Amino acid sequence: MHKKSIAIYGRAFNASVVPYVEQLFAYLTNKDILVYIHSDFFDFLKQQYDCTFDFLLYHTHEDLPTDIMFLLSLGGDGTMLSAVSQVRDSGIPIAGINFGRLGFLASINKTEMIQALDDIFAGNYTLQARDLIEVKGNSKSIFGNENYALNDITVFRHDTSSMITINATLDGELLNSYWADGIIIATPTGSTAYSLSCGGPIIMPGSGNFVITPISPHNLNVRPLIISANSVLELEIESRTDKYVLSCDSKTETLDTITKLRLQRAPFQIHLIRLRSDSYFTTLREKLLWGLDVRNY
Repeated sequence: MHKKSIAIYGRAFNASVVPYVEQLFAYLTNKDILVYIHSDFFDFLKQQYDCTFDFLLYHTHEDLPTDIMFLLSLGGDGTMLSAVSQVRDSGIPIAGINFGRLGFLASINKTEMIQALDDIFAGNYTLQARDLIEVKGNSKSIFGNENYALNDITVFRHDTSSMITINATLDGELLNSYWADGIIIATPTGSTAYSLSCGGPIIMPGSGNFVITPISPHNLNVRPLIISANSVLELEIESRTDKYVLSCDSKTETLDTITKLRLQRAPFQIHLIRLRSDSYFTTLREKLLWGLDVRNY
């Protein structure tokens, strides 16, 4: 019978979680699961402890097997965002064990990972499709073939305390000239991240929307705007330094203002593994402390 196989991806983390990693690897070995582990992550693990497990290695997206059940991300939400570049448009689902803090995306608690993996291998889960935003420049390639974001794409001022002007056109029609420190264009997934901290709304996954959230706008009447994910947003930036910073999830580039941007929904989706016990509203209540009387804290 063909062995079940998975991939494991992670980044450097605190040594305090090494016992959980050992527990995970022992579980996978005992279940006779074929494991492909990212080579850089495996090198890091071998520096942390005497890792003797016999795993196969993969190095990049190109040599990641396409017939694996899923990719397991070990870390926090930042690691999950980075894991997107591992699977890209392959359709391979992603599950995340939370070794970090917040855990909106990496939803499996490290203390409950064995039961969670039992459920996944038994097929007791659903797949949740998440939209991504793609960004392109008019005069240069941006972020190579990783020019998409699961959370958000942000334009921000560079090397100056002065605000920048962002001339935004939506589907060919002038939307606004944002005079601000920058703007965030977030997916529903990213609506609970940077956009939320700048006053943006929470958008449920699958709503078919993106949100444009200004960062410290000069005009306080300028508010976050929810747009259709089918829209095309074009940005032209003016700055005293003739430069601006563009971030795409965890990736960042400094660009000249001659580079105009075009943003739209990416041509593929990412599929997240969600357990039956995993509720979006439960996550919101737990992570954002809804329903708690903060006067007791």
